This record gives sequence, C-alpha cells and structure tokens, in this order.
Amino acid sequence: MRRVKPSKRLVPHGAVWFLAGVSDEVIIRAAVREDVPGILLIYNAAVREPAAAYEDVPHTLAQREEWFDYFTGRNYPILVAETDGVIVGWGSLGPHQERMGFRFTGAVAVYVKERSRRQGIGGRLMEALLKAGRERQLHVLLATIDAANEPSLQLHARHGFTKAGVFSEAGCKFGEWRDVIYLQRKLDDRPVP
Repeated sequence: MRRVKPSKRLVPHGAVWFLAGVSDEVIIRAAVREDVPGILLIYNAAVREPAAAYEDVPHTLAQREEWFDYFTGRNYPILVAETDGVIVGWGSLGPHQERMGFRFTGAVAVYVKERSRRQGIGGRLMEALLKAGRERQLHVLLATIDAANEPSLQLHARHGFTKAGVFSEAGCKFGEWRDVIYLQRKLDDRPVP
C-alpha cells in the first residue's frame, strides 16, 4: 500500500484541502471486489461526459463485477485511489488484444472522480500502472483518448506517452462522431522480446 500526498501546486492552502474534501493522504492500492460499486460510480460519471468512456448507457453493477472478475482472473491490475475510505479514482492495465503477438502490449485506463481531479491522483495512478507494466515485462502501453479530452491527453503526455495516431470519427457517443487519439509509451529499450 502506497501513501502519497496530493500535489500542493494545484491546491496551495491547507484550508482549501478541507473545503475541497480531500485529506492529506491518498492511498493507491490494488482494488478488491468490494471496491466495484465505487469504481462503477466513477465510471458511470465518465459515461455521462461526451469526451470519455465511449458508452451511451451507464453500466450496471453486474457488468462492472463481470469486468472486474475478468481482469483479476487474468492477473490484470485494477488499482484504486482512496482517501478517507472513499474511492476517488481508479486505473486498470489490461490487454491491448488477446492475441499472442500482442502479449508484450498493454492498454491503460485512468478515471478520477470529478471533485478530485487536478490534484495529482491521476498521475499517481498512472505511475503505479507504469510500474505494473514493467513488472509484467510489457514493452509498450497504449491509451485510447477522445481528441477533445485535453486533461487526459496532458496526463498521458506528462507520463511519457506520445501520439501514435488519430482515427477520425472512429468513435460515436451521444449521436456524434468522435475523433480518437491513440497514445503509446515504451517501457523498455530491449531490441527483441
């Protein structure tokens, strides 16, 4: 279990911490099944945003539990950021594709509760996911981001992700075409697998 302090450059005064409802410590840890309702709340909030989570309908608890069981059953990490016993963010590292040729490539996703954004939580989750990718001897991590989701694009850029390509109108959400940016981050320089 890793304890980290939120970034003080974004919230400079102690009184603001209290007003923002953020404690002095954020714990990044492996998710357990009991965390799924908190993960679901954050995910479904993203579903309601136009530039995140390409779903038109919120997930049910049963759908998120199935996703959780799939990931954990295959040893794909799901992490949560917790403060004062409340899940304020989560991230996952899963397969890019389940084909043998992509066994060294993973895909990351990071979601943070709206009131907890811009406090370094997404960055802490991303750092932990990068570490998990290295521990699994992955070579490349990918991220799929809506072209209008500037905060997410900036988060990934701060952690070494670079643009790999743009798919014009490849996504659809709320009856609109969405441009999708693929980002990648190499985790090592090995010349062969």
